[in-house]
Amino acid sequence: MLSFSFPLAFIIFLPFILIVEAGHDLYDGNVPAKASESSHTNNWAVLVCASRYWFNYRHMANALGMYRTVKRLGIPDSNIILMLADDAACNSRNHFPGCVFANRGHALDLYGENIEVDYRGYEVTVQNFLRLLTGRVEPDVPRSKRLLTDDRSNIFVYMTGHGGDEFLKFQDSEEISAFDLADAFEQMWQKKRYNEIFFMIDTCQANTMYSKFYSPNILATGSSRIRENSYSYENDDDVGVSVIDSYTHFVLEYLEGINKTSTTSMKDLFDKYDPEIIRSHPGVRSDLFHRPLEQTLITDFFGGVAHAEVMDTDFMHDSSPLVPTSQVDSIIKDEHSLTEVLSNPTDGTGDHQVRLLRAWGSVGVIGLLVALAILNTKR
Repeated sequence: MLSFSFPLAFIIFLPFILIVEAGHDLYDGNVPAKASESSHTNNWAVLVCASRYWFNYRHMANALGMYRTVKRLGIPDSNIILMLADDAACNSRNHFPGCVFANRGHALDLYGENIEVDYRGYEVTVQNFLRLLTGRVEPDVPRSKRLLTDDRSNIFVYMTGHGGDEFLKFQDSEEISAFDLADAFEQMWQKKRYNEIFFMIDTCQANTMYSKFYSPNILATGSSRIRENSYSYENDDDVGVSVIDSYTHFVLEYLEGINKTSTTSMKDLFDKYDPEIIRSHPGVRSDLFHRPLEQTLITDFFGGVAHAEVMDTDFMHDSSPLVPTSQVDSIIKDEHSLTEVLSNPTDGTGDHQVRLLRAWGSVGVIGLLVALAILNTKR
């Protein structure tokens, strides 16, 4: 009668076990997801008007225009941080008290009744902005003034004001540099505070502000290249000053044709940039961004439409589960995957061979090892 060594049998079949586990890992997603798929579960917007004073009315209109757009596309006020000097709507020189307009027709009041300014007046500082991004706020800062993001958050960061080569002025009293911004984004990445960031800036020499970025998953665009000014769009004789900047007006006008379910991509927006109309040369930086622009939706950043994840609550009923919460997703995937393979062996998804390898291969290898163990005990 043949005699088998169990350790020897285990060594012989170990490669088969590893093959099965490799298939398991491949199916369970331990490889990068397709580049075109966004994995975010929530959206945030940080909108900064870095100017103050009546003659910078247009910068406030820029930020308020973006505020209105992201709210219309689904980002709630709780996920929008608005930094605004807020000294135009009720300025004594404003012929339309309590209102801010972005066009001569005065058809749309951007200020309205539902605006929520989170950082107002002299609260709009470089320090507060950097603390907001990095999460290093003081303990007494209320929840409404915190950027409560995580590693599944897509964040739209918009800035407008007066700037130059690698700097943006804050209220004519201080400056934020391209290095400051780049380092803040790196801190955010290291602290898992974002999934992807879309950075947009409207100022003179705007494109230099994202030249120092080095953190992954950041897409950036600006209104003008180095040694180039950004210009206002039009003056309003009734208001007495320029009411919006050309680049921001162009972007907002384009976004008016977008709704929450739109499939318009970021590439579509960038391809529409027209230096003749904008009167400057907008730039785009995408080398740090991991997804193709033609497959990255505008609503991935401007909208509040995110991917939902459904979990089986049967695994979560115990407030102190024996299995750590971090492993629950893996358990659910394992159970659902085997059930799906056995009930639908020809699902046509392209994962068929991997699923069969995992389901039937595991059963076969376990069966062989059990048989060898039995034989080993009878020798």
